[in-house]
Amino acid sequence: MADGSVCAVVPAWNEQANIRAVINDLRLHQSEIDIVVVDDFSSDETAATARTANVTVLELPVNLGIGGAVQTGFMYARDHGYEIAIQFDGDGQHRAVEIDTILGPIRQDRADVVIGSRFTGGSRYSVGFFRWAGITLLRWLSRLLTGYRVTDNTSGFRAFNRQAIEFLARFYSQDYPEPQAVIELYRNRFRIEEVPVEMVPRRHGKSSIRKLKSGYYMFKVIMANIVAFTRRPEQRTGG
Repeated sequence: MADGSVCAVVPAWNEQANIRAVINDLRLHQSEIDIVVVDDFSSDETAATARTANVTVLELPVNLGIGGAVQTGFMYARDHGYEIAIQFDGDGQHRAVEIDTILGPIRQDRADVVIGSRFTGGSRYSVGFFRWAGITLLRWLSRLLTGYRVTDNTSGFRAFNRQAIEFLARFYSQDYPEPQAVIELYRNRFRIEEVPVEMVPRRHGKSSIRKLKSGYYMFKVIMANIVAFTRRPEQRTGG
C-alpha cells in the first residue's frame, strides 16, 4: 500500500522552468498528497529538477505523448494502492488550492471521476479562437454521443477513484486522450461530475498540445470518439 491514499500524477514534457513551482504549489496546499512526476522523455532537465524536490519521478525511455505519460501515472497509482489519483499538469496552469474542490464529489461518493472546468462558475479563463472552436466542437460531440454535458472535456485537471484508476490503467487513449476518456468512462458506467475551477496561463514554455488548430487532427479526434462510443464496454474491476 502507498503511504498516502491520494497521489498527484504530474505529466511533464520539457517543463524544467515550471516543474519546481508546480511541486512547491502542491506541497504548500496539499502536503498530504504524494507527488508522482512522469517525465515524457524531456530534452531538458525536467526529471533532474523534479528529483531534487524529493518526489517520485518516472522517466519514460521514449516520448509517448500526454496519453502515455498519464497512463503510466495511473499504472503507478494502481500498483501502489492509491485510492484517489489526481491528474495535475506540469506546466503550472492548474492550482493546487483547487484540489479540494475536485476531491469533494469523490469523497462524498457522488462521483467516480471529477473534471475541473475552466468554463463554469464565472471563470474568466480565455483561450484562442481556434482552440475554443475545437473545444466547442468536442463538447457538442460528447453531448451528442452520451447525452451528458461536459463544458471542458479537454481539461487535464481531474480526479479519479480507485475503480477509475484501475480502468484507465488498462484502457486509455494515447493521442489527446481527455475527450475520449469521457466517452470511455461514460460507456463503462462511471459517474462523472464537473466542478468549476480557476486555472492560469502557463508562465514558461509552450504547450505540447497545439493540434486543436488542425482540421485533420480534429477529424481524427472526432472519429476516435465515435469509435470509443461504439466499442463494447469493458469488464470493470473492483466495485
